[in-house]
Parts: sequence; structure tokens; C-alpha cells
Amino acid sequence: MNTGIIGTGNMGRILVEALLDGKAISPSSMMITNRTLEKAMVLKDKYKELKVGANAIEVAAESDLIFICVKPLDVFKIIDEINPYLNEEKCLISITSPISTNQIESKVTCSVARVIPSITNRALTGISLITYGQNCQMPWKLKIEQMMANISTPLLIDEKITRVASDIVSCGPAFFSYLLQRFITAAVQKTDIDTKTATALASEMTVGLGELLKQGHYTLPSLQEKVCVKGGITGEGIKILEDELGDVFEHLFQATHEKFKEDLEKVEMQFSNSNL
Repeated sequence: MNTGIIGTGNMGRILVEALLDGKAISPSSMMITNRTLEKAMVLKDKYKELKVGANAIEVAAESDLIFICVKPLDVFKIIDEINPYLNEEKCLISITSPISTNQIESKVTCSVARVIPSITNRALTGISLITYGQNCQMPWKLKIEQMMANISTPLLIDEKITRVASDIVSCGPAFFSYLLQRFITAAVQKTDIDTKTATALASEMTVGLGELLKQGHYTLPSLQEKVCVKGGITGEGIKILEDELGDVFEHLFQATHEKFKEDLEKVEMQFSNSNL
């Protein structure tokens, strides 16, 4: 099976590296391309047998499974370009949340899926979110899940929870990296610890926390209960979090969903125009 990846920006590159390092795909069976070909050539320097196509059309023509890893407003343009090279035996995957599988299926005859990866997949861990088109053939479903299982834990999701699931899985690492950085900065400002030491301690703490949860030693509530000794220092810190966090996460989800609604409207308008 030949796999093509159109777009090697941030997430496209992560997907390429994860799939190759996780041995889900061999470099010789993958062809990539990017609007700026130099970005694709950087990956070829790393994976010598990787093929670089001149454009999206060449990648689609040479591939059985095609990932489109471009910005939402560029997706339909790419689909229109490569559509003559898609057939019922192929499969097309989008990694962008505002575009539904139904919209893509209305334009092509091949199998369709949406796979939303996470930056955590670069470490061959974390979740990948999968939604299949109504006409996606079973052999492709099996291949996609087997492929993504090499770099993640694949999770099938309903269309209606796409945004919140993406917020948690795909945006979550950035959100919590920001919080952790603020945690480190405050420690440096308020105590005698230096940034390097605080960063090392916080990073290793985060890795350890992940392992505790992964190995099933604690749930999130039981872990907090275990560390938070009654009348102790941790409890005083938790009180501050309870008092000052307020509705920050409710506001966060509200903001991401409002932006998602804007993106949906833009995509819907472009979708309608492309069908004229």
C-alpha cells in the first residue's frame, strides 16, 4: 500500500515522522509534498527512501491512501485538484476538524475518513480521533485503525463531539504546557529556584504523573486525595486553585467552540461555492 501525505506543516510533519518512526509505514512506500517543497525535502534528508512529489496531483496519482494535512480553507481546493486521480479503491483522509466526512464524500467516489492526530503521537502515544464516512469500506477502516494503533490509541468519535474531543486531545497539550510554564515562572519569581532547575523538576513531575495514570495506580481524584494530606501544604495550594481558577476552563471551551463555529461558517461558504 502506497501512502501519500499532502502538506508537511506542523501537524503533517508530525504525522510523517510518527508513522515512519512507529513503523506503521515504510519510507519507500510513502510520498509527501508541500506547497513549499523545501519543507518536504527536510524530511527526505532524514528518511532517505522517502519520496517527494512535485505537487498534490502526483502524490494522489501514486498513492492508495492519501492524507490531506493543509489548512481547512485549502482542503476543498486540493480535493478538486486531485479528484480525477481518486477512485473507489482509494481512501482519502482529512485531519482538520471543521470539515465533515459527509462534505468530502459528496465530492469524491473513494472511501473517506477524518483522523485528528495529536502532537503526543510524535512520541507514539496519546489518542488519535477517527470518524469514518458513511461509505468508507471496511478494509480501509481496518487498515486505518491498524496504522494509527502503531502511533496512538485510535478512538472512534461521533461528529457532534469533534470539537471538544479535539480540544482535549489535540489542543490540550498546548493548554497544559502553557499552565505548566506559568507554574514554573511563578516558582522562579517567588522563590530562589532558577528557571533551569524549576523546568527540569516540573517536566519530570509531569512525566511521572502521566505514568501513574497510565499504569492505573490512581485516578485523577484519588491521586489528588493521596497527595493532599488534611491540614498540609498541598491543601493550602488546592484552596488557592479552587478560589482563583474560577470558570477559566468553561470560558476556554466556550472560546474554542465560538472559533470553531466561525470556521464552520467559512468552510460551509467555501463548500457551497465550490459546488456551483
